[in-house]
Amino acid sequence: MRTDRPGINQVMKYIVLVIILLYIALLMVYTSGSNRPFAEVAKEVEQALDTANLTKMDGQALKRYYGLNSADYEGVLLYSSESAMSAEEVLVIKVKENDQVQDVSDAIDEYLAEKKNEFEGYVPEEVKLLDDAQRSVRGNYVFLAVAPKAQEYKEAFNKSL
Repeated sequence: MRTDRPGINQVMKYIVLVIILLYIALLMVYTSGSNRPFAEVAKEVEQALDTANLTKMDGQALKRYYGLNSADYEGVLLYSSESAMSAEEVLVIKVKENDQVQDVSDAIDEYLAEKKNEFEGYVPEEVKLLDDAQRSVRGNYVFLAVAPKAQEYKEAFNKSL
């Protein structure tokens, strides 16, 4: 005696399909960029920063530290410690074109490796900060925080988008 009820296989197909669609929707939400202006994002990130330890830097500092030209980007926010014994730093860059994201990420990788080499051996707590650096790429925005409060800064960045 056979009934016309759907079998377990048919039900499972629909369940898997729904799960896949939800996963894709979540990926699109969490990996998407932002169409918010750079000035708004920068303002919200700046409000979260501990400016007692960090000083706003100019485009020359971006060139000196990362080898990047600030004129090539839609917006750049760079805060760094004035102390040579500190690795604290926060960087937000909004690129003009998607292919610039890889260039910025490569420059950050190179900079972090150089900083680790500089601090290894005589300032181990700064090496730990560099190892625990918070990074994020969201659409056209690239974010880096090297600080004791790096996770808080990253959350402020994510909320600003």
